[in-house]
Amino acid sequence: MQERDERILEALREDESRGMALLMETYAEPVYWHVRRLLVRHEDAQDAVQEAFIRIYKAIGGFRRESALSTWVYRIATNEALRSLRSRRESVPLDGSGIFEQQADFWTDWSDRDAVRLQKAILSLPRKQQLAFNLRWYDEMDYEEIARITGMSAGAAKANYHFAKDKIIQYIKEND
Repeated sequence: MQERDERILEALREDESRGMALLMETYAEPVYWHVRRLLVRHEDAQDAVQEAFIRIYKAIGGFRRESALSTWVYRIATNEALRSLRSRRESVPLDGSGIFEQQADFWTDWSDRDAVRLQKAILSLPRKQQLAFNLRWYDEMDYEEIARITGMSAGAAKANYHFAKDKIIQYIKEND
């Protein structure tokens, strides 16, 4: 387990408030961006992250160290983002077109054409490919950690990442 995770767990044992503050200081921003890439809208991401950290706070006493703390945190946040996606009542085209435009908000930097095209390409992917791509590309996680977070095998995580990468390249070429 990483040294920072050990410091957080030690702080939680000594003083729960200080430990949770350290956990939030360490993981709030990367978890927000992970969730934001899935949910697109800032407000939705904030809500999901808040709910994820509430769940983490309630469950931290049961953390069994079977994985890294970061993996556990990301898994809870991922599950919360997926729960949020399932609960949406919006109608989204089956081919994924228009998702980004429907969900983007004033936080979106429309002047960065390449970033907008990349996000549109990612949102056109099946959910497992989105997760594998985002966790590997943006969060630089290895396939074993992606597997623990998503519940897929390391081989499936690797395959989903490579399928996603190929589809993103194809999408960008077709939408240039």
